[in-house]
Amino acid sequence: MFVGNSLTYYGNAPAVYAALSTANGYPASSDMIVEGGATLDQRVADGKIEQALQTGRYDTLVIQERGGDLLCSFGPDSCIESRAATKALASIARGHGVKVVMLGSYQPTPEISRRLVEAETAASKAAGIGYAEVSETLRHLTGAEPELAWFAADGMHPGRHLTLLNAIVIYQALRGELPAAGPLAVNAPIYAEDSGLEATLRAADAPPPNGDTAVGIEYSPTTLARILQNLTKKNPAGAGFSSTGKLNQNL
Repeated sequence: MFVGNSLTYYGNAPAVYAALSTANGYPASSDMIVEGGATLDQRVADGKIEQALQTGRYDTLVIQERGGDLLCSFGPDSCIESRAATKALASIARGHGVKVVMLGSYQPTPEISRRLVEAETAASKAAGIGYAEVSETLRHLTGAEPELAWFAADGMHPGRHLTLLNAIVIYQALRGELPAAGPLAVNAPIYAEDSGLEATLRAADAPPPNGDTAVGIEYSPTTLARILQNLTKKNPAGAGFSSTGKLNQNL
């Protein structure tokens, strides 16, 4: 199960991850509770994550905080609330035998990016959960492969290849290795700004609320290989990723 905000649903990272995992021999399906501008603190307060975990359908929870919260960008209380929410969700998940991974957010400015990664690392470590770093890896990849669609048209939200990167780092955090290069077809809504999504539990490949949402995307094996090659060069020993162990997952 994925929990997050527009950084999570742009390009439908939950569905891309499920397709990537399945293509690599680990069949997975993903559900999500996502809403634009949502914080982890809101999801703790409304109890929707705990309610979903009570079904026993999940063995992994992937959480993504609103960009900037862990840097106190929305005031000093925002980072306090974010850290507390991360710990609370980790505790709730452990109570249901569910592992947790924090999917990092990102910042383009080098110093702020480094501070963000430090804050996310600290929050994950304090909560005792896995961490899939994005920001510094993204900065490396945008320099190495500038022609790829890292960002959406607004220049801020994930483009198709940042969504793919999110799926890759989650896969690596869960499996302890990078996926293989190959064709990747995702048969699910590819959400953008006008998603119509609300903070309710739904399958990542369920029909979209808005009928004009694009459905389906394909990634070429060449593009996937280029991204994986650059990740290997940046982290030859897997540095920068926190593995939570290998498991068969229904996210």
